[in-house]
Amino acid sequence: MDELRLLQVLENDPRISITDLADILNETEELVVRTKRRLEEEKIICGYHTVINWDKTNRDHCMAIIEVGAQPERENGYDNVAAEISKFPEVSSLYLMSGKSEFMVVIQGKTMREVADFVGQKLAPIEGVKHTITCFVLKQYKVEGVLVTEEENAPERLIVTP
Repeated sequence: MDELRLLQVLENDPRISITDLADILNETEELVVRTKRRLEEEKIICGYHTVINWDKTNRDHCMAIIEVGAQPERENGYDNVAAEISKFPEVSSLYLMSGKSEFMVVIQGKTMREVADFVGQKLAPIEGVKHTITCFVLKQYKVEGVLVTEEENAPERLIVTP
């Protein structure tokens, strides 16, 4: 079975049925189920996610992207700092980056105050964290390859009248 093709199809449509997946891959449903289960057990497939446009709900939602400068440790590098940051349920994504800061942390909260309190009381005091730079997300246009804003049907040219 072409596992890379399976992963690509699932990445584009995680809700695809096993029947459709088997048809696309030209494999039996049983083989697709076994392969998919094995990839999940091996943590190659790590989860299935839904993209939500929180602006269209009645729920308060605030997202921030935080650059975190950190000091590496002998033998472990940045792994211990990353492990401490990732323990918090507010952290939805964590990346080790190249550039001026070592980590990029995506935080989800209800309000800007809640996110600010998280940064000041939980994130910044972690041993090895040197600095933080918090950027609040004001509007989402595209998330995980999905457009979340509606395109306005504005005319491309002005109408000329005599």
